[in-house]
Amino acid sequence: MQAPRMVILGGGESGTGAAVLGKRLGYAVFLSDKGALKDENRKELKALDIEFEEGRHSNEKILDATLVIKSPGIPDKAPVIQMLKEKGIPIISEIELAARHTKAQLIAITGTNGKTTTTLLTYHILKKAGLNVGLAGNIGKSFARQVATADHEYYVLELSSFQLDGMHRTHIHIGILCNITPDHLDRYEYQLENYVSSKFRLLQNQTERDFFIYCDDDPITAEYISKHTIRARKLPFSIKHDVREGAWVEGKELT
Repeated sequence: MQAPRMVILGGGESGTGAAVLGKRLGYAVFLSDKGALKDENRKELKALDIEFEEGRHSNEKILDATLVIKSPGIPDKAPVIQMLKEKGIPIISEIELAARHTKAQLIAITGTNGKTTTTLLTYHILKKAGLNVGLAGNIGKSFARQVATADHEYYVLELSSFQLDGMHRTHIHIGILCNITPDHLDRYEYQLENYVSSKFRLLQNQTERDFFIYCDDDPITAEYISKHTIRARKLPFSIKHDVREGAWVEGKELT
Protein backbone atom coordinates (compact mmCIF):
# COMPACT_ATOMS: atom_id res chain seq x y z
CA MET A 1 0.00 0.00 0.00
CA GLN A 2 1.37 3.41 -0.99
CA ALA A 3 2.16 5.79 1.87
CA PRO A 4 0.19 9.05 2.05
CA ARG A 5 2.11 11.93 0.54
CA MET A 6 3.02 14.98 2.63
CA VAL A 7 4.22 18.05 0.75
CA ILE A 8 5.94 20.80 2.72
CA LEU A 9 6.21 24.28 1.24
CA GLY A 10 9.16 26.14 2.74
CA GLY A 11 12.39 24.65 4.00
CA GLY A 12 13.30 26.78 6.99
CA GLU A 13 13.29 25.55 10.59
CA SER A 14 9.50 25.13 10.54
CA GLY A 15 9.42 23.23 7.25
CA THR A 16 12.41 21.03 8.00
CA GLY A 17 10.98 20.18 11.41
CA ALA A 18 7.67 19.26 9.77
CA ALA A 19 9.57 17.02 7.36
CA VAL A 20 11.25 15.22 10.27
CA LEU A 21 7.88 14.62 11.94
CA GLY A 22 6.21 13.61 8.67
CA LYS A 23 8.92 11.02 8.01
CA ARG A 24 8.50 9.60 11.51
CA LEU A 25 4.73 9.38 11.00
CA GLY A 26 5.20 7.26 7.88
CA TYR A 27 4.42 9.82 5.17
CA ALA A 28 6.19 9.94 1.84
CA VAL A 29 7.59 13.45 2.38
CA PHE A 30 8.49 15.97 -0.31
CA LEU A 31 9.79 19.43 0.62
CA SER A 32 9.78 22.31 -1.85
CA ASP A 33 11.34 25.74 -1.34
CA LYS A 34 11.36 28.49 -3.96
CA GLY A 35 14.53 29.86 -2.39
CA ALA A 36 17.78 28.23 -1.30
CA LEU A 37 17.94 25.97 1.74
CA LYS A 38 20.43 26.48 4.55
CA ASP A 39 23.30 23.99 4.46
CA GLU A 40 22.30 22.37 7.76
CA ASN A 41 18.71 21.85 6.59
CA ARG A 42 19.84 20.41 3.28
CA LYS A 43 22.20 17.97 5.04
CA GLU A 44 19.47 16.89 7.48
CA LEU A 45 16.98 16.18 4.71
CA LYS A 46 19.57 14.13 2.80
CA ALA A 47 20.53 12.19 5.94
CA LEU A 48 16.88 11.26 6.49
CA ASP A 49 16.39 10.39 2.82
CA ILE A 50 13.65 13.03 2.44
CA GLU A 51 13.03 14.16 -1.12
CA PHE A 52 13.34 17.91 -1.63
CA GLU A 53 13.84 20.65 -4.20
CA GLU A 54 15.02 24.23 -3.93
CA GLY A 55 14.87 27.23 -6.21
CA ARG A 56 11.48 26.25 -7.62
CA HIS A 57 8.06 24.75 -6.97
CA SER A 58 7.30 21.74 -9.17
CA ASN A 59 3.52 21.83 -9.46
CA GLU A 60 3.20 18.24 -10.64
CA LYS A 61 4.84 16.98 -7.44
CA ILE A 62 3.07 19.44 -5.14
CA LEU A 63 -0.42 18.83 -6.51
CA ASP A 64 -0.03 15.09 -5.88
CA ALA A 65 -0.15 15.68 -2.11
CA THR A 66 -2.41 14.06 0.45
CA LEU A 67 -1.62 16.84 2.93
CA VAL A 68 0.28 20.12 2.56
CA ILE A 69 2.20 21.91 5.32
CA LYS A 70 2.61 25.56 4.35
CA SER A 71 5.22 27.96 5.62
CA PRO A 72 3.53 30.92 7.36
CA GLY A 73 5.48 33.23 5.06
CA ILE A 74 3.63 32.03 1.95
CA PRO A 75 0.45 34.10 1.40
CA ASP A 76 -2.84 32.41 0.55
CA LYS A 77 -2.89 34.38 -2.71
CA ALA A 78 0.22 32.59 -4.00
CA PRO A 79 -0.60 30.67 -7.22
CA VAL A 80 0.51 27.31 -5.83
CA ILE A 81 -1.81 27.73 -2.82
CA GLN A 82 -4.72 28.65 -5.06
CA MET A 83 -4.12 25.53 -7.16
CA LEU A 84 -4.05 23.35 -4.04
CA LYS A 85 -7.31 24.85 -2.84
CA GLU A 86 -8.95 24.25 -6.20
CA LYS A 87 -8.04 20.58 -5.91
CA GLY A 88 -9.36 20.42 -2.34
CA ILE A 89 -6.03 19.34 -0.85
CA PRO A 90 -5.86 20.12 2.90
CA ILE A 91 -3.36 22.86 3.82
CA ILE A 92 -2.28 23.28 7.43
CA SER A 93 0.54 24.87 9.40
CA GLU A 94 3.48 23.16 11.04
CA ILE A 95 1.88 24.11 14.38
CA GLU A 96 -1.32 22.28 13.46
CA LEU A 97 0.64 19.21 12.33
CA ALA A 98 2.59 19.00 15.58
CA ALA A 99 -0.47 19.64 17.75
CA ARG A 100 -2.26 16.68 16.15
CA HIS A 101 0.53 14.37 17.27
CA THR A 102 1.22 15.35 20.88
CA LYS A 103 -0.73 14.96 24.11
CA ALA A 104 1.04 17.94 25.67
CA GLN A 105 -0.82 20.89 27.11
CA LEU A 106 -0.32 23.98 24.98
CA ILE A 107 0.23 27.49 26.28
CA ALA A 108 0.06 29.83 23.29
CA ILE A 109 0.95 33.51 23.19
CA THR A 110 0.13 35.99 20.46
CA GLY A 111 -0.25 39.74 20.05
CA THR A 112 1.02 42.48 17.81
CA ASN A 113 3.70 43.45 20.32
CA GLY A 114 5.29 41.81 23.35
CA LYS A 115 4.70 38.17 22.49
CA THR A 116 8.38 37.15 22.34
CA THR A 117 9.16 38.62 25.76
CA THR A 118 6.03 37.06 27.26
CA THR A 119 6.80 33.70 25.69
CA LEU A 120 10.38 33.61 26.96
CA LEU A 121 9.33 34.69 30.46
CA THR A 122 6.56 32.09 30.63
CA TYR A 123 8.91 29.35 29.44
CA HIS A 124 11.58 30.42 31.96
CA ILE A 125 9.10 30.31 34.86
CA LEU A 126 7.80 26.86 33.93
CA LYS A 127 11.30 25.48 33.30
CA LYS A 128 12.53 26.77 36.67
CA ALA A 129 9.47 25.17 38.28
CA GLY A 130 10.76 21.80 37.08
CA LEU A 131 8.14 21.12 34.40
CA ASN A 132 8.94 19.13 31.27
CA VAL A 133 8.35 22.05 28.92
CA GLY A 134 9.33 22.93 25.36
CA LEU A 135 9.66 26.33 23.69
CA ALA A 136 8.47 26.58 20.10
CA GLY A 137 6.34 28.36 17.53
CA ASN A 138 7.87 31.54 16.16
CA ILE A 139 10.95 31.03 18.31
CA GLY A 140 13.58 28.33 18.87
CA LYS A 141 13.38 24.82 17.43
CA SER A 142 10.20 23.98 15.56
CA PHE A 143 7.24 22.50 17.40
CA ALA A 144 7.10 19.60 14.93
CA ARG A 145 10.76 18.75 15.37
CA GLN A 146 10.36 18.60 19.15
CA VAL A 147 7.27 16.40 18.92
CA ALA A 148 9.22 14.08 16.61
CA THR A 149 12.39 13.85 18.67
CA ALA A 150 11.76 14.75 22.33
CA ASP A 151 8.08 15.32 23.05
CA HIS A 152 7.33 17.37 26.19
CA GLU A 153 4.41 17.48 28.61
CA TYR A 154 3.93 21.22 28.04
CA TYR A 155 4.77 23.62 25.24
CA VAL A 156 4.96 27.40 25.33
CA LEU A 157 4.27 28.59 21.79
CA GLU A 158 4.80 32.04 20.33
CA LEU A 159 2.28 32.32 17.48
CA SER A 160 2.04 34.91 14.74
CA SER A 161 -1.23 35.62 12.96
CA PHE A 162 0.15 33.76 9.93
CA GLN A 163 0.70 30.63 12.03
CA LEU A 164 -2.76 30.95 13.57
CA ASP A 165 -4.30 31.09 10.09
CA GLY A 166 -3.13 27.53 9.42
CA MET A 167 -4.54 26.11 12.67
CA HIS A 168 -7.87 24.28 12.66
CA ARG A 169 -8.09 21.55 15.33
CA THR A 170 -5.29 22.73 17.64
CA HIS A 171 -6.50 22.92 21.23
CA ILE A 172 -4.88 25.68 23.29
CA HIS A 173 -5.24 25.13 27.03
CA ILE A 174 -4.00 28.59 28.02
CA GLY A 175 -4.24 31.34 25.41
CA ILE A 176 -2.56 34.69 26.01
CA LEU A 177 -3.31 37.74 23.85
CA CYS A 178 -0.97 40.62 24.64
CA ASN A 179 -2.58 43.31 22.47
CA ILE A 180 -3.79 44.11 18.97
CA THR A 181 -2.77 47.06 16.81
CA PRO A 182 -2.99 47.27 12.99
CA ASP A 183 -0.23 45.18 11.40
CA HIS A 184 0.33 42.96 8.33
CA LEU A 185 -2.85 44.35 6.81
CA ASP A 186 -1.58 43.60 3.30
CA ARG A 187 -2.15 39.92 4.14
CA TYR A 188 -5.68 40.65 5.39
CA GLU A 189 -7.14 42.64 2.48
CA TYR A 190 -6.37 45.84 4.42
CA GLN A 191 -9.27 45.04 6.76
CA LEU A 192 -8.45 45.33 10.46
CA GLU A 193 -11.33 43.01 11.39
CA ASN A 194 -9.71 40.21 9.35
CA TYR A 195 -6.46 40.61 11.27
CA VAL A 196 -8.33 40.67 14.60
CA SER A 197 -10.22 37.50 13.67
CA SER A 198 -6.91 35.85 12.86
CA LYS A 199 -5.56 36.63 16.34
CA PHE A 200 -8.69 35.26 17.99
CA ARG A 201 -8.23 31.90 16.23
CA LEU A 202 -6.17 31.28 19.37
CA LEU A 203 -9.48 30.51 21.11
CA GLN A 204 -11.31 28.56 18.40
CA ASN A 205 -11.14 25.15 20.13
CA GLN A 206 -11.07 26.23 23.76
CA THR A 207 -13.66 24.94 26.22
CA GLU A 208 -14.88 25.99 29.66
CA ARG A 209 -11.90 24.13 31.17
CA ASP A 210 -9.39 26.36 29.40
CA PHE A 211 -8.10 29.87 30.10
CA PHE A 212 -7.90 33.10 28.12
CA ILE A 213 -5.55 35.79 29.44
CA TYR A 214 -5.79 39.20 27.78
CA CYS A 215 -5.19 42.92 28.22
CA ASP A 216 -8.35 44.61 29.46
CA ASP A 217 -6.88 48.00 28.53
CA ASP A 218 -6.72 47.18 24.82
CA PRO A 219 -9.80 48.65 23.09
CA ILE A 220 -9.62 46.40 20.02
CA THR A 221 -9.49 43.26 22.17
CA ALA A 222 -12.28 44.53 24.41
CA GLU A 223 -14.52 45.33 21.46
CA TYR A 224 -14.12 41.86 19.97
CA ILE A 225 -14.84 40.17 23.31
CA SER A 226 -18.00 42.27 23.77
CA LYS A 227 -19.39 40.93 20.49
CA HIS A 228 -18.41 37.26 20.73
CA THR A 229 -18.89 34.36 23.10
CA ILE A 230 -15.66 33.28 24.81
CA ARG A 231 -15.98 29.74 26.16
CA ALA A 232 -12.75 29.72 28.15
CA ARG A 233 -12.40 31.21 31.61
CA LYS A 234 -11.43 34.86 31.09
CA LEU A 235 -8.53 36.28 33.10
CA PRO A 236 -7.94 39.91 32.11
CA PHE A 237 -5.05 42.07 33.25
CA SER A 238 -4.86 45.86 33.51
CA ILE A 239 -2.52 48.67 34.49
CA LYS A 240 -5.43 51.17 34.64
CA HIS A 241 -8.09 49.63 36.88
CA ASP A 242 -8.84 46.64 39.05
CA VAL A 243 -10.53 43.58 37.58
CA ARG A 244 -12.86 41.15 39.26
CA GLU A 245 -10.88 38.07 38.25
CA GLY A 246 -7.39 38.48 36.88
CA ALA A 247 -4.51 40.84 37.70
CA TRP A 248 -3.97 44.59 37.88
CA VAL A 249 -1.40 47.14 39.00
CA GLU A 250 -2.19 49.13 42.12
CA GLY A 251 0.46 51.73 42.80
CA LYS A 252 3.66 49.80 42.19
CA GLU A 253 2.22 46.42 43.18
CA LEU A 254 0.81 43.68 40.97
CA THR A 255 -2.43 42.49 42.56
